[in-house]
Amino acid sequence: MNDHPIIAAVDGSASSYQAAAWAAVDAALCHCNLHLVTSEALPTTYAPGVMMGPPETDLLRAQGQQVLAEATSIARQAAGEELDLTTELTFGAIIPTLIERSKTAAMLVVGSRGLGAFRRGLLGSVSAALTHHAHCPVTVVHQNSATDPVSLGRPVLVGVDGSTNSVPAIELAFEQASRRKVGLVALHTWSDVSSVDYLPVPGWDAARESEEVVLAESMAGWSDHYPDVAVRRIVTCDRPVRSLLDASSNAQLLVVGSHGRGGFTGMVLGSTSNALLHSVECPMIVVRCP
Repeated sequence: MNDHPIIAAVDGSASSYQAAAWAAVDAALCHCNLHLVTSEALPTTYAPGVMMGPPETDLLRAQGQQVLAEATSIARQAAGEELDLTTELTFGAIIPTLIERSKTAAMLVVGSRGLGAFRRGLLGSVSAALTHHAHCPVTVVHQNSATDPVSLGRPVLVGVDGSTNSVPAIELAFEQASRRKVGLVALHTWSDVSSVDYLPVPGWDAARESEEVVLAESMAGWSDHYPDVAVRRIVTCDRPVRSLLDASSNAQLLVVGSHGRGGFTGMVLGSTSNALLHSVECPMIVVRCP
């Protein structure tokens, strides 16, 4: 049993319940505890100086317990009754609570948008804050938990840019593919403009060969550690966001580093990972470089 739990935040929204299902499956694969957390803290816009009495507190507690009960049922349906599962209702603000818990968690799992999101495609405040500031990998789940048999047979996709920032993402992607008994697709893009693969530019073949070497060097040694994982390597001349978004349509999971080759010390989230969080449909893990 892994001593570090997988923590999933739920708030009664559809995407948070999808997150609970994904987290349950992952916890079962990792043989670790799944800890479901919900918060009934008053929003910061609540009238200042207003105190809640016992009836209001009891109502909020009942609402939170109902959310946890529904999330527990969904998690056990996804991973089985043997799942090691605990729940927690807190009256503290959810974002600082989860950031603090991320120091000892194996992973945080959240829905892409909660009850406060008001339009399709909007990244929720909780998921946005955690992908920027959590200390452990963060999985963002959209409307599809990808826990059905068809999705679970698809490969894991990882973005590789040749920088040290992508190394933790590669390692986690191999771990996920091995646990899920599926293949791994390693995608490396080498342009920040739209695809021009078809243009007869002088030296293009040499440039492509050079980028294939970059990908090969980034992947070197990992297959020795995970001989059970079949790896497919893809090199494209295209924008990373578009290439990864296209490839993710046939993946059960996308894994990326928090920032890529254009990142700098202190940077919290790169443009590629940030754009993908708003557009990708499959669950996505953002891995921060230690």
